[in-house]
Amino acid sequence: MITIINMKIKSLAHLLFLSGMVAGLTMASPSLATTTPNGIESSATEAVKGTINDLIQVLDDETLKQPEQAEERRHEVEEIIKHRVDYEEMARRALGDPWSTLSPRDQHEFVDLFVQLLRDTFVGRITEHSDEQVVFLGELREEAFADVKAQMKGRKIDTPVDFRLIRRAHEWRVYDVVIDGASIVSNYRSQFTSIIRDVSYVGLVKKMKKKAIAVKVFEKSPAP
Repeated sequence: MITIINMKIKSLAHLLFLSGMVAGLTMASPSLATTTPNGIESSATEAVKGTINDLIQVLDDETLKQPEQAEERRHEVEEIIKHRVDYEEMARRALGDPWSTLSPRDQHEFVDLFVQLLRDTFVGRITEHSDEQVVFLGELREEAFADVKAQMKGRKIDTPVDFRLIRRAHEWRVYDVVIDGASIVSNYRSQFTSIIRDVSYVGLVKKMKKKAIAVKVFEKSPAP
């Protein structure tokens, strides 16, 4: 069945990887659990819809739209998103083969740096708005994986969006988003592979740390 959700988000797909994501795996909040009141596990599509609806409530809250509430608004969005994204799975796929050669400690470090990279990349997306619809076209599922197919219907052009999810302990989590055929994970993997080839994995980590430090210094700098 095709269902539609009206939205005021210019880029829903990018919003799922907004700035300020919290590193590490966290337990799902009750509002985002993928189990119905009857104890029946819900679908991956329903998990994505639930997340979108929670985001809409925050973004449409008139109180939170006030300039002085910008930080609180962003925090509430982050709290919703961090329970729906599997950062470790996303980071593992983005890094590719080198992941298996890392120690658990190094893997954890890479996940932290990867989340910071996402945060830096998509900073400010929350302020971008336009009237759009998300049309859910269907769901493909194979064991613990699901592909939720949707379409962002804009005023001039429609954009296909696929949400890729993995089931963890009866909960569906997003690990990739494919926007008009371009995978966010594949894009990062291509960049990481190129850097590792040129300067090694250690060099990649140094670059990521340097970028993270630069952003933190910029954020702490007082406004002119």
